[in-house]
Amino acid sequence: MHEIAVDAPGGTYPVLVGSGARHRLAELLPLGARRAAIVTQASVPWEVDSGVEQRTFPIGQGEEEKVLETVEELCRGFARFGLTRADVVVGVGGGVVTDVAGFAAAVYHRGVAVVHVPTTLLAQVDAAIGGKTGVNLPEGKNLVGAFWQPAAVLCDVETLGTLPPREHRSGLGEMAKYAFLGVEGLRDLPLDEAVAACVATKAAFVAEDERESGRRALLNYGHTLAHALETAGGYDLRHGEAVGLGLRFAARLARRLGRVGDDEVDRHDALVDAYDLPATLPPGLGDAELVALMARDKKATDGLAFVLDGPRGLEVVAGVGTGPVASCLAEMRG
Repeated sequence: MHEIAVDAPGGTYPVLVGSGARHRLAELLPLGARRAAIVTQASVPWEVDSGVEQRTFPIGQGEEEKVLETVEELCRGFARFGLTRADVVVGVGGGVVTDVAGFAAAVYHRGVAVVHVPTTLLAQVDAAIGGKTGVNLPEGKNLVGAFWQPAAVLCDVETLGTLPPREHRSGLGEMAKYAFLGVEGLRDLPLDEAVAACVATKAAFVAEDERESGRRALLNYGHTLAHALETAGGYDLRHGEAVGLGLRFAARLARRLGRVGDDEVDRHDALVDAYDLPATLPPGLGDAELVALMARDKKATDGLAFVLDGPRGLEVVAGVGTGPVASCLAEMRG
């Protein structure tokens, strides 16, 4: 079992990675918790035992359920259950579950503890770690949320054995991102070690910049276009598929801005290809809509902003013009 400590400003919490990690839930509940609200989905085949009185609160499937109405429904259910500020919310599922459960925990009673049991590769390497919670608006993805660090995260790699192939590939899109953040040899590691390596990298970013005011923004590499593609396409793309496209796009944009050469674009394509992720944009998405959505990105305080590679490595580049962006979008439709 791998244990990684996340040193967040509000306190340090453990992330356990390994086979059977979910069975450690009872020992990692916050001290004094008497009730646990289990937020999950009907499609999640994994049950957990919190060791205290617990009630299950299922939410619907897909990004369509990651909305404020779902959070309200959960909070009303928590109230009827009698959940107090001393109790705990437990999110069991993929990134949609951990995002929604975390946000509901952050706002119910102005904050109750949350423990995550992520059951998808994407959630284990990224979504459940670091305290970013949120829901979508019609105007964009993750536009409403809160920073709310979990009390613990249990990444049970046994749960990954039941993932459909497309869901597994979606997680590989986030793993590809970590390769560009400096995590080497991910594809050659056993699965538990690969997950632990990604978690350790994210933990280091969170410890340095919990609120994404600086270096943590680099974790959004490939995500500016990815979130726009998800929103514009009605979430037909899985998140990791969109991130793979965003990584390819970011390399091309960096080349067009003179920050990298052809070799770096080729390196990005080769790595994303190795994870069997899409290479071209979905049809029917116009430049104007995608640019408008990218302008709502949280990094965009001075025109369009992207995390881009360059001579000093990855950094946030603001004030990018629409011309280079449109040219790269056209290239991605080839």
